[in-house]
Amino acid sequence: MNQQELIPHLFRTEFRKITAVLCKVFGIEHIEIAEDLASETFLSAIETWTYKGIPENPTAWIYAVAKNKTKNYITRNKIFTEKITPLIKHSPKENEEIEIDLSDKNITDSQLQMLFAICHPTISTEAQIGLALRILCGFGIDEIASAFLSKKETINKRLFRAKEKLRLEKVPIEFPGEAEINNRLEPVLRTLYLLFSEGYYSESQDTILREDLCHEAMRLTSLLLENEPTNLPNVKALFSLMCFHSSRFAARKNEQGEIILYQDQDESLWNEELVNKGIYFLHKSSQGNQLSKYHIEAGIAYWHTIKADTKEKWENILQLHNRLLQLEYSPVAALNRTYALSKANGKHEAIKEAEKLQLINNHFYFVLLGELYTGIDNTKAKQNFKAALALAKTQTDKQTIQMKIDSF
Repeated sequence: MNQQELIPHLFRTEFRKITAVLCKVFGIEHIEIAEDLASETFLSAIETWTYKGIPENPTAWIYAVAKNKTKNYITRNKIFTEKITPLIKHSPKENEEIEIDLSDKNITDSQLQMLFAICHPTISTEAQIGLALRILCGFGIDEIASAFLSKKETINKRLFRAKEKLRLEKVPIEFPGEAEINNRLEPVLRTLYLLFSEGYYSESQDTILREDLCHEAMRLTSLLLENEPTNLPNVKALFSLMCFHSSRFAARKNEQGEIILYQDQDESLWNEELVNKGIYFLHKSSQGNQLSKYHIEAGIAYWHTIKADTKEKWENILQLHNRLLQLEYSPVAALNRTYALSKANGKHEAIKEAEKLQLINNHFYFVLLGELYTGIDNTKAKQNFKAALALAKTQTDKQTIQMKIDSF
């Protein structure tokens, strides 16, 4: 790997680790210092490696420079010495070096503790996802803006406000106590679920970025699984759900980037290893008396890994959708249930249920009605597809819908 490839790769994998550790050293109120020192480390790599070549162990070089820059900052910065050092848990005595622990265990612990800090209930869910992408995933502001289809200025303001809120609340970077682990874990899981969904259902045209979002959500969820206090049934269920959905990545789009609907996907492109991993964690998640929405959604996703169009499959999916709506109602979940209803009980019953929802601002609503009316009333089907086309935001969705319209 040459320098042009290596440094961006290391930035993506190591920036987040260094930032998490340094945030723990400086405290949540000084996130920018941690980010700046991590960024300066990579600038040094660009400057030095260009003239001296890539070192034998690039990661060790990065860590050594990060440690030295941090120690120099603490030693030389007068404001830090006078105002911030007293806030560090183990303030260095004179001539004593502060420990910058970049061991694998401390990196993992720091990332998990940072995850809980970021997902503090006092800041908005969007801000939680943005901070997770920036601090724990190493995404740049441009990439985050692309993921949210937002302007850089909007993302910068959102992250700034979130950091200010964390400062004001003096949120500690630490694991929650045993008594509050379940309450604090729920917003963490919701953030990881939404981060994954942002990638899986992304409206961004950047395919690589879209998959990266999902991979990062899975990586952070796996950290929770490796940590005994958070290796809980709902975490396993969420990871199972992510595995099932990720298994179909290669089959969901064609070479032109157009969406391939589930029933038209090439089953041979599904990732069998991820399907089996999903089954394993779904089984593990059933051990205990906890039933979360992640359990139910993982169950629905499992049945979708069976391509055969059987009545048993769709009846099971329909029952799971019914349970999901009882547990946590949402219009989108109700819409998804309607498709399962059409497969289990027929289109006529599904049309009645779908039209009750009146999701007139959602293009998926009209796409579903278009599908349901096809073969029953093709004029109405075409009208619904045209309504969907008018609401669709991405070129990919528009192309898919236009193909439906052209088929009449």
